[in-house]
Amino acid sequence: MKVLVIGGGAREHALCRSLSLDPDVTALHCAPGNAGIAEVAELHQVNALDGTAVAELAGRLGVDLVVVGPEAPLVAGVADTVRDRGIPCFGPSAAAARLEGSKAFAKDVMAAAGVPTARAYVCVNAAEVDEALDAFGPPYVVKDDGLAAGKGVVVTSDPAAARAHALACDRVVIEEFLDGPEVSLFAITDGETVLPLQPAQDFKRAYDGDEGPNTGGMGAYSPLPWADPKLVDEVLTTVLQPTVDELRRRGTPFAGLLYAGLAITSRGVRVIEFNARFGDPETQVVLARLKTPLAGVLLRAATGTLEMEPPLRWSDGAAVTVVIASHNYPGTPRTGDPITGLAEADGRDKTYVLHAGTKLSETGDIVSAGGRVLSVTATGSNLAKARGRAYDAVKLIELDGSHHRTDIAARAADPE
Repeated sequence: MKVLVIGGGAREHALCRSLSLDPDVTALHCAPGNAGIAEVAELHQVNALDGTAVAELAGRLGVDLVVVGPEAPLVAGVADTVRDRGIPCFGPSAAAARLEGSKAFAKDVMAAAGVPTARAYVCVNAAEVDEALDAFGPPYVVKDDGLAAGKGVVVTSDPAAARAHALACDRVVIEEFLDGPEVSLFAITDGETVLPLQPAQDFKRAYDGDEGPNTGGMGAYSPLPWADPKLVDEVLTTVLQPTVDELRRRGTPFAGLLYAGLAITSRGVRVIEFNARFGDPETQVVLARLKTPLAGVLLRAATGTLEMEPPLRWSDGAAVTVVIASHNYPGTPRTGDPITGLAEADGRDKTYVLHAGTKLSETGDIVSAGGRVLSVTATGSNLAKARGRAYDAVKLIELDGSHHRTDIAARAADPE
């Protein structure tokens, strides 16, 4: 099988790494990729938001499967254009990807499907914003209705900050605060059959102790030793399958990766949000534990034959990923700084480095090229061992002005 992956972050590096280890994959391409992905896939330049350009590249390369990584190309309809050319594509249609592209649309689907979620108001002017903020009270949860690269949500007890964020959005969803720990659960689906993966937890705040602004994610771990063993089955029954069934009923079947962001509240499981693609950095730890070769599963989802897929096989161990971010992230990041220590960190015992915001300089050195620069990922027989390996590798990497959280998976690895 020849595969083309669209995207250039650590999520795509994780996907490319897993696909490169799949014996059925005979050629692996990525567009546009990054400096790390270049070590496992052939890179190509393409405008990832241009469906015609992506489809032409896929046709020229003669690939058997296109995997669209980021959300923006999916919402833009890239997967539709690729499929129109007769090429199997893993990723939902633009119509189905509205589940991530519009928080208001997702709320409507959940209401119709009977999926448990937070009560919410959709607001388009200042009067509606003020009414919604007053109705719920602090802490305020304010979400930009559209795509915001994982940074469109503000959770604050400051009414002025909540109002300012709301008024900066054209359309905003204001909802009740959900207490309890958060869980990310991915599911691969062909629009009918739903195949859940293993749950993970990510860390959105920039600094230790969940302090600082929201980011795209500063680390993750899997499995979740504190979670109910029945959690995956419950979410499949009450959230994932009903959502897929509702979208199919509407004539916009969802085929691809359905990501449910969940809160385990005192009143039960509630959906915080849906995404229409693999999450970053959770993908890094989930794929690190997946033993089933990836390409065949994605192809079956893309061709409507997922019911034929045997149960997925998982390692019994754990995985932890720690994100190294550039100076000033999640503000405007500083780029172009050289990165050293990668060779020493990558390939240590059960440890590897996934590239996110990197590129090759004119002199051939790897330099920073984005906000989240690297995902250092490690596995072990338990969370404590995986965590120790990840942080041992982080210490070897030098990037001027960079920062990372030191508490990823700390509580789960050592509950007491």
